[in-house]
Amino acid sequence: MTATLDSSTVAQYLSEHPQFFQEHAGLLGEVKLSSPLTGRTISLQERQMEVMRDKYKALELRMSDLSRLAEENAGIANRFHGWTQDLLQAQAPAERPRALVDGLLQHFAVPFATLRLWDVAPEHADAWFAQGVSDDARMFANGLLAPYCGGNHDFEAVRWLGAAEAVTSTAILPLRAPGGKAFGLLVLGAPDAQRFSADMATDFLVHIGATASTALAPLRA
Repeated sequence: MTATLDSSTVAQYLSEHPQFFQEHAGLLGEVKLSSPLTGRTISLQERQMEVMRDKYKALELRMSDLSRLAEENAGIANRFHGWTQDLLQAQAPAERPRALVDGLLQHFAVPFATLRLWDVAPEHADAWFAQGVSDDARMFANGLLAPYCGGNHDFEAVRWLGAAEAVTSTAILPLRAPGGKAFGLLVLGAPDAQRFSADMATDFLVHIGATASTALAPLRA
């Protein structure tokens, strides 16, 4: 009585004997399969070519995605470089908050941007960037371990933008000394709900926050 072979046994045999189709080359043309692409019956060789073409197309799409991401990251890096150059040109510490915000508006095409600092040196206590920060806002900043990206849930910090009713999405970055408490918040806003979405990558925002924190640290008391 002939034993019935299941498909897994046949597959295992073929994987363990790669020379099988070399020894039985005629089978490559005799074995007929149904093509999932055209529905017609094709040979094993033709089906193998279809599989290879599918893999090649998938690889092309993957390479295209990687190329697009690389271009986007290069563009962001160039904008970040231009922003830091503008920031470095503001030699007086009191000029840096305005240079920082204006640079973000210019280089990153952010519709709205502002910042607030607290515990600043006495000579900066009356400056625009040290006004109107509540204790709740300070607590919120201290609780931010990473930039917040997402919808505007009537945040106090978003109201600092002066156009809170137009802001649908926002990015809020804590400004802090290394290992210390937050001493400020950098706020970005946009009317586009997808500009700062909850699932967006925050790597560059982290770098922006760290650079801004270093640049503004001399304003602290």
